[in-house]
Amino acid sequence: MRKNSLTRRRSLAGLGSLAAPPLMADQPPSLIGEPPGRIAPLADLVNVLEFENMAARSLAPAVYESIAGGDRRFFDRITFRPRMMVPATQLDLSLELFGDKMFAPVIAGPVARLQQYHADGEAGMARGASEAKAWMVVSGESSQPLEKIVEASSTVLWYQVLLDADPSAIRARIDRAVQAGCKAICITTSAPHPAARRPASWDLIDQLRKGLNVPVLLKGIMTPQEAETAVKRHIDGIVVSNYGGLLTPGMAPPMETLPSIADAAGGKAPILIDGGFRRGSDIFKALAFGATAVLVARPVVWGLAAYGAAGARQVLEMLQTELARDMAQTGKPKLKDVDRSVVKLHQA
Repeated sequence: MRKNSLTRRRSLAGLGSLAAPPLMADQPPSLIGEPPGRIAPLADLVNVLEFENMAARSLAPAVYESIAGGDRRFFDRITFRPRMMVPATQLDLSLELFGDKMFAPVIAGPVARLQQYHADGEAGMARGASEAKAWMVVSGESSQPLEKIVEASSTVLWYQVLLDADPSAIRARIDRAVQAGCKAICITTSAPHPAARRPASWDLIDQLRKGLNVPVLLKGIMTPQEAETAVKRHIDGIVVSNYGGLLTPGMAPPMETLPSIADAAGGKAPILIDGGFRRGSDIFKALAFGATAVLVARPVVWGLAAYGAAGARQVLEMLQTELARDMAQTGKPKLKDVDRSVVKLHQA
């Protein structure tokens, strides 16, 4: 996405995302010809899926398992409708969201305690995201002080809040994040540990956002009814998410519910989504189904775990580059042109 000419490695990266096999939850993809245990040079990796294998080699098995795999079955049911006779030399992936201009609709999603994956932790993730011109959502369970993360960043930061304490304590975290410079608050409506959950009532949400001068998004919306209620309550944004499927095994993947949620919101609030995104084509499919932008978590952590900030940056840039390629191949050079006409959903 930079002004320099397309390199051979970036060209291979685009082709690699088309040729790579589906991601399996129990086994990271292998690099052809790589001896077991070797950390390949960063420049040798040609698609995002290869970063999982490098992360697996870099981490203790128990640590790696927390970011392994992902449910991608629904993505495999969606194909593109290419259009080759449309000028696509002036690609523009940018959009404006909450008054800030986003370089591309790819955001580094929140992941707790990043120092367990790499010593640079959240600060390293912030540097990598900034170098890729990508926004970042800081986890409410970060392993580093928020101020250190903000200092390491030169891009837009949002702050994730978990409903795992009394309202006054949660609001104190929100106020601290806003004071530190975070541009939006993302309230996760479910906690990863059931015992730590508080009921995500609208009274609580209204209490937490009262008087705030930054946008508030709800993360964990999974039904059209929830989306309709959020819009009626004037929530600023919706994040379609099932918390990685950890809370309710067998729950439908976010991508499956995205179209109905986008329809229910009716354009009255931006729709973001996370869950299983590994390729630029995945992001393109989400945009076609009504998403405004996508949060990518595990793959960016794979990059961080194996290569630090440079790895996180390369994962994000690969996704941006692949998204641009898919927009060009479907004759949609601008994000506003991407709609459901460019994709086809096949029966399972």
